[in-house]
Amino acid sequence: MDDPAVWHDVWSKALLFVPRLAIGLLLVLGFWVGGIFAQRLVNRLTHVRRLDVGLTLFLGRAAKIAFIVVGLVTALGTLGVDVTALVAGLGLTGFALGLAMKDIISNALSGILVLLYKPFKEGDRISVTSLEGTVSEVNLRYTVLDAQDKWIFVPNANLLANPVTVNKRTGDSASPL
Repeated sequence: MDDPAVWHDVWSKALLFVPRLAIGLLLVLGFWVGGIFAQRLVNRLTHVRRLDVGLTLFLGRAAKIAFIVVGLVTALGTLGVDVTALVAGLGLTGFALGLAMKDIISNALSGILVLLYKPFKEGDRISVTSLEGTVSEVNLRYTVLDAQDKWIFVPNANLLANPVTVNKRTGDSASPL
């Protein structure tokens, strides 16, 4: 390593790498800031539509994380890393996780639809399959029913796959949709 030609080669490669490193860091920073703006935009749009607070936070965080992941992959490509294998690996990992967690994902997506369409609200008495109770909470995974002496956790996928009966409150004549 005492050869001056080797040190010259190392320094020249390092000097060529510095601008790519700076651009990569700027890309990560830019996508990070873009993710923050995307999160705020989603929060504003969902607030205008008066969506559930939990759903708003979930959608905003998902937008921010998506921006950050795209920024990291773009920055790695700028640094000279071959990202084709990484992107293919991420796709296969997503596919495998989707298959492994299909019930959880199904309940989460069903929960998003229940929170978006609001076929019932907290305090309504509903029955689905053989379960009946008063809705005490709706979250991404379950709808919690209060059945006097017990809590019933109904997976949200069951609410979309089966008929749901919503008992109207006395004096409530508004349309459910």
